[in-house]
Amino acid sequence: MTRATTVRAVLAAAVLLVSVFITLTMSPRLGLDLQGGTRMVLQAEDSATVEANRETTDRTLEVLRQRIDSLGVAEPVLTRSGEDRIIVELPDVQDPRQAAAVIGRTAQLSFHAVQGATPPGTEPESKPESEPGSGRLTLPDEQGTQLGLGPARLSGAGVKDATASFEAQQAAGWTVKLDFHKDAGKDWTRLTGEAACHPAGDERRRVAIVLDEKVISSPQVDPSVGCQAGLPSGSTQITGSFSAKEARDLALLIKGGALPVPVEIVEQRTVGPTLGAAAIDASAQAALIGAAATALFITFVYRLFGALAAVALAAYGVISYAALVGLGVTLTLPGLAGFVLAIGMAVDANVLVFERAREECQDRPTRSLRSALTTGFQKAFSAVADSNITTLLAAGLLFFLGSGPVKGFGVTLAIGVVASMFSALVIARALTEIAAASRFVSDYRGVNGIARPGSVRTWLTRKDPQLFRKPVRWIVVSTALVAVAVAGIVVRGVDLGVEFTGGRLVEYSTSRPVDVETARSTLADAGFGDAEVTTAGDGDISVRTGKLDNDGEHALREALATEGGETTKVRDELIGPSLGDELRRNALIALGVAVFVQLAYLAMRFRWTFAVASVVGMVHDVVIVVGAFAWLGRPVDGIFLAALLTVIGYSVNDSVVVFDRVRELWAGNRKTPLATIARRAVLQTVPRTVNTGMGALFILVALAVLGGDSLADFALALLIGIVVGTWSSVFTAVPGALVLERRTGAPPPVPGKASRRARAPRRDPLDNGARV
Repeated sequence: MTRATTVRAVLAAAVLLVSVFITLTMSPRLGLDLQGGTRMVLQAEDSATVEANRETTDRTLEVLRQRIDSLGVAEPVLTRSGEDRIIVELPDVQDPRQAAAVIGRTAQLSFHAVQGATPPGTEPESKPESEPGSGRLTLPDEQGTQLGLGPARLSGAGVKDATASFEAQQAAGWTVKLDFHKDAGKDWTRLTGEAACHPAGDERRRVAIVLDEKVISSPQVDPSVGCQAGLPSGSTQITGSFSAKEARDLALLIKGGALPVPVEIVEQRTVGPTLGAAAIDASAQAALIGAAATALFITFVYRLFGALAAVALAAYGVISYAALVGLGVTLTLPGLAGFVLAIGMAVDANVLVFERAREECQDRPTRSLRSALTTGFQKAFSAVADSNITTLLAAGLLFFLGSGPVKGFGVTLAIGVVASMFSALVIARALTEIAAASRFVSDYRGVNGIARPGSVRTWLTRKDPQLFRKPVRWIVVSTALVAVAVAGIVVRGVDLGVEFTGGRLVEYSTSRPVDVETARSTLADAGFGDAEVTTAGDGDISVRTGKLDNDGEHALREALATEGGETTKVRDELIGPSLGDELRRNALIALGVAVFVQLAYLAMRFRWTFAVASVVGMVHDVVIVVGAFAWLGRPVDGIFLAALLTVIGYSVNDSVVVFDRVRELWAGNRKTPLATIARRAVLQTVPRTVNTGMGALFILVALAVLGGDSLADFALALLIGIVVGTWSSVFTAVPGALVLERRTGAPPPVPGKASRRARAPRRDPLDNGARV
């Protein structure tokens, strides 16, 4: 065993031990779509006098934190997003009405002197001002009495603390104690002192506490307080016939104080705990079944070395999971799907290496197994690096341009790519090199799995199909496929999800079966005639509406319960129209940037003709996937966007492998026609394309069958994308490159670093030739 192999084995063992330790001692951080709860995105609104910027958003965040902490939610999470948005995550909160009501109290809290009152039902002297402190206004109190209020004398920012307590000894019942900051305390003493100058029972002896243009309390100053004496700021109590809840709510509203700027709920998502648990179970089953099928397939194709690659695949799963847990990445439902998907894609590097090693054994039958394997790793490195970089670019776009759970998918995909390269180039290489050093494995070619050509390679060698005599024919076929997809987009239209259009989508589970027509009629009778009612998985009812607040959703659920019995909310998504426009715009930007970035990278790594042909093939795949969803009537949402960007990475990955081989063969055979070079490159890489695609298909089929509605569309988009991506890399990108080369008449590539590396593999810097 060489020194390089020993180093790889030790490194692999160390990383695996650390990964196992993290896996056994740390728990994953689950997103709300897996553990259940409510997620809100709040946006600070601009006003004529206050600009929503980083500083005011941070102050708003602290006020909201105080309010939400008082709700008693276990481990709430509040974070700032960008300059003017705040993300609030409330685990286990299934009915967000209470939280939204508390958060929605956004106007300035203020304290006013009462200048007079009129009985309930009397017309007010004036309408409320937009800013209570700007002058006299009239507002109703708790009993409907119209109070004439003077300018605001004190703002909520001056409140240091407000607590509810039960005063049993003084028979006062539940009271609210106020504590003010120093300067605000002086204003409070002055305000209550002026009110105390009026007789007991006079309305002007009251102090009004106003929030959201509503008098939330208007207590009388106690008769014992003398004129101009006022109440001290540290011992003020509001008494009355409060219940425990009323006292706590009043204390919460006063303590929460004023938000520096108003906020609007632009996104709200609620997921039931049963849906999250079902998604975890389904994904775990899909991962186990898909990984087992992939391992059996690769073992069948590559025998012993395939079995060792399956061991490395298991190691990859442990390492990538440990990385997710150790880095504290929040695991979301799309992220979980990305983790499962990466298992199938992780086998790609091993397939590339084994196929190159098979070629070496086929071209030089007397060559030793270990030498062929080493050359396979070295020759495959360029394609492995390029294909994984393109996938990382797609993952980066998902993270920077996606939102919410889609970001989690991007992080998971990126970690999966890095972990897969380590498992293939370090773990799998160490295992296969140790096995190749065995005389038994080396001598018995039927055992090792790479010393003999595979069935696909043998069939292609025997048939030798002449693929690109007339490349334009293949382009015509691809153009026809794109035309069918565009027809679907034009005729059927793209069903944009709530995430891109705004509105509300709620999914309910009922104790009694309810058919769609009955549910639609029931909701129409209840005043929800514009609601779109469809079935979801397992007989659930899905309702999509335009603008619908939390009280409206509660009424909708009550109406549905009249037919379905006990009605449980499984999933709830609310997207504001402004956010929907932004997400739709970001989705288009993400696709445009993805095309540009991939084009720039490919142009840097390959000839511009190859880069343009690859990007044309990539756009071909995107249009067909979108068109297929249009024909099928499936929704296009953020999860679909994640699948689409993954398809882009996969499509370019396939094209990179083919063009990497074209570049290598053409640089070494400059006088051979490019069409012949392209045919040879395609035939040599077809086994890799087929075997890698099969590995991914096993995982995706398992996700589509077991993942339920949450993951079915994601898996379907990727299934279509992999099929058309495999087609386009061979029958769109390659013919396109041939046509461009003929039109431009560009000379073949001059042998440079890339071609020299292809003909003369680099010596492994860790391999000093020593043997044991």
